[in-house]
Amino acid sequence: MRKLLSTPRFERQLRRFVKNNPDLDKRVEETLAMLEADPFAPTLGTHKLKGEFYGLSACSCGYDCRIVFSIKKDPQTNEEVVVLHFVGTHDQVY
Repeated sequence: MRKLLSTPRFERQLRRFVKNNPDLDKRVEETLAMLEADPFAPTLGTHKLKGEFYGLSACSCGYDCRIVFSIKKDPQTNEEVVVLHFVGTHDQVY
């Protein structure tokens, strides 16, 4: 299990996204739980990004919902953490 760390931007986007799409709230929670367990689970459709998002990865949390994240080493514990950067529709995120 990896620890999830969310950026302030992710938190703001998540609040707005769930407010505008209340039906996706549970789906986002499930996706975050799967990310914590295994960010590369086949059901997430995790893929690396290119261009200005080089070094980041994205996964799907529904038909038109994406979560952009990176995996870093925590210098204090030397464990991997998943840093959550963006959430939204495909067009909002990219």
